[in-house]
Amino acid sequence: MNRQPYEKPPRWWGPKMSAGWIRFWRPFRIRTQLKKHRLLEVEVRGLEHVRDAVDRGEGVLVTPNHASHADCHALYAAADELGYPVYVMIAWQVFARDGWLRAMLLRHHGGFSIDREGTDLSAIRQAKEILQSHKNPLFIFPEGDVYHCNARITPFREGPAAIALMAAKKADRPVVCIPCAVKYTYLEDPTPELLELMDELERAIMWRPRPDLPLPERIYHFAEGILSLKEIEYLGHTRTGSVRDRLGAFIDSLLGRLESRYDVQPADSTVPERVKTLRQHAIKRMQDMAEEDPRRKQSEQDLGDLFVAVQAFSYPGNYVAEEASIERMAETLDKFEEDVLGHKTARIRGTRKATVTFGEPIPIEPQRQKKEAAAALTRIMEERVQALLDGE
Repeated sequence: MNRQPYEKPPRWWGPKMSAGWIRFWRPFRIRTQLKKHRLLEVEVRGLEHVRDAVDRGEGVLVTPNHASHADCHALYAAADELGYPVYVMIAWQVFARDGWLRAMLLRHHGGFSIDREGTDLSAIRQAKEILQSHKNPLFIFPEGDVYHCNARITPFREGPAAIALMAAKKADRPVVCIPCAVKYTYLEDPTPELLELMDELERAIMWRPRPDLPLPERIYHFAEGILSLKEIEYLGHTRTGSVRDRLGAFIDSLLGRLESRYDVQPADSTVPERVKTLRQHAIKRMQDMAEEDPRRKQSEQDLGDLFVAVQAFSYPGNYVAEEASIERMAETLDKFEEDVLGHKTARIRGTRKATVTFGEPIPIEPQRQKKEAAAALTRIMEERVQALLDGE
């Protein structure tokens, strides 16, 4: 996963949607899609669900899974077929780290920034305005991060559901949520390149490459080795049991220690929500301290530990063991390449096809109990998106 700065964003980037600029940028966008992401084909299914909702004058929130760094390219290909541009909520770090030209390209395509670790009133107001009065759909990735799990969603954050409910409460038109699944398949066998990457990964931790073993076994063996190193680093010893159980225990131990440090009551919530709460506390403590305060350094280290927790969470533990498809093996190795070798983004091996599937709209009904309503709507979103992925 990408290591990003977690601090108060320097500014807010609003959308500057322009059909003319989108036409101008399209050749550059397609070139990046083909060359960097090796995404040769995009098949779009169920687009009539989006088109019909827009034609009925409804506010449309689309909630896709976030399996790859190529997701925006796949979704803009769908928008090209739709015939008009879409708005996209994007983490502020993307605007800040990639330079003004990249930021302008995103804004011309309807992108605007969100501080996922705080209460970003500017982003919330923008999203509500789009859902209440704009024709163009709004896309939000409820997973938040790119988890490289093409066939399985990770728990959705409740923010998108909360925004939809707030918008619907004061809207003069119906608001709907349309689930969306993005799934990738290889058009050519990337196994030779994956084997080369596996050799590189094993050498990176001073192991002798084992080409005599099947690739799924090497992946699992490597995962056990990395997990053991992290257990020794943070716990002082290794644990026994399955990789999946050990990952869960490692994450819980790490987050529990930080929740105790920040006097945060352990919540019965998902790992991403627990991490979000702890990041908010760590960032606030840093803002309240002078640069030379040693406690500020501790908070910086805590933010690093929270990133490790999210990294660990991104590995389901049984993803390849459950089904050793070429896509699942490639995704797991992509994560290793980013996490172990430190690459900003994994180098895609083999040409790919994306299938973008839109499901039936979910009507948004304002509720009095906002927290409970957001949680319930989030569960429905998760179930619908997973069902679309399973149906591919």
